[in-house]
Amino acid sequence: MDRTRVVIIGAGIIGAACARELAVAGFDVLVLDRAGAAAATTSHGEGNILVSDKGPGPELELAQLSRRLWPEVLAAVGERTSPETVDPVEWDPKGGIVVATTEEGADGLLPFAASQRAAGVRAETMDSDALTEAEPFLTERRTAAVYYPEDAQVQPAGAAVTLLADALRAGARLRTGREVLGAVTRGGRLTAVLTVDGQVEADVFVNAAGPWSGEVARRLGVPLDIRPRRGEVLVTTPLPPTVFHKVYDADYVGAVGSGAGDLRTSAVVESTRAGTVLLGSSRRRVGFDDRTRPEVLSAIAAKALKLFPSLAGVHVMRAYGGFRSYVPDHLPVIGADPRLPGLWHATGHEGAGIGLSVGTARLVRELLGGVPTAIDTSPFRVDRPAVLGETPAEPDGPDAPPENPTTTEEGA
Repeated sequence: MDRTRVVIIGAGIIGAACARELAVAGFDVLVLDRAGAAAATTSHGEGNILVSDKGPGPELELAQLSRRLWPEVLAAVGERTSPETVDPVEWDPKGGIVVATTEEGADGLLPFAASQRAAGVRAETMDSDALTEAEPFLTERRTAAVYYPEDAQVQPAGAAVTLLADALRAGARLRTGREVLGAVTRGGRLTAVLTVDGQVEADVFVNAAGPWSGEVARRLGVPLDIRPRRGEVLVTTPLPPTVFHKVYDADYVGAVGSGAGDLRTSAVVESTRAGTVLLGSSRRRVGFDDRTRPEVLSAIAAKALKLFPSLAGVHVMRAYGGFRSYVPDHLPVIGADPRLPGLWHATGHEGAGIGLSVGTARLVRELLGGVPTAIDTSPFRVDRPAVLGETPAEPDGPDAPPENPTTTEEGA
């Protein structure tokens, strides 16, 4: 029996996770990327795998599914090869601590944590002594704190490459430098995509192009309202042990959920295995303008210092920024596109793509296989108003206008 041929457009963390899940399940998988594996959004993130920043609802359910799957997936990869294979992932289930530094922040954090507990999240209120023991360099100006033992971290590019390598071992293929330019249809169904090197045929095409998913969809003739949202991170020089968990200010959740196009910053501080400390985070909609703004970096640093004053004399050795795939209702897009049979989407995860990747991949495999899904996927459907551009959103900054799609209709 012929295997279902699947082309995945995008070799970032979402595309890599989908490729691995489908290849291991027996699908014939080809991954296309206009650049290289994990070369864009994935390599410009922090590697967060979080449940702490998500309130009860479908995104939290996807985060909980993914958090359960991450250790299982990494164990399966290690069993097929060797434990050293997953070393580049730098899996670290260190937990997260959310800190309120004002009474207003505490008034928001504590009920939020209570609602999460009701949804099955482990969220433990910390007293001042416990907080000092957990994070001795944290500011004394705090009004409440909640510990989330399920929060974890990976090295994002290492994680994507590890998943993709496992997909290749299972028979998947990777073609880089293959930008998708348009669609070939037969009888109203997508049968091939046009690339710089000609047509690529398949039974199913999965749009996993992250912030560029909207443009890919337009080129295929079915626009999606998926936009880039930029974030920046500062990286310190290696330090002695200073930050022991992922620590962020309670206003981070509000910044994540904001739909405003102007700058939103919040304090997010965490260490890496190499001893550096990552300082974030920012969110702003500026189209694909990739210029680094000193005022944004300054705002990030100022908020980080409010949480960890001892970092004041520490040197920053670099800063980087990247684009995340923003959807106005803040939910991913997962599933078949009813407007164009043969086209599927796995995108719109914004800054949570690393954490949600393996759960998304599992849902794609289950949906393609026609089996019951681990969680309800209807909230992520393609034909909802926010994805089709039927809900108002604030205008972005300078962005390239959409190109006309190149679509070819083949005879039956």
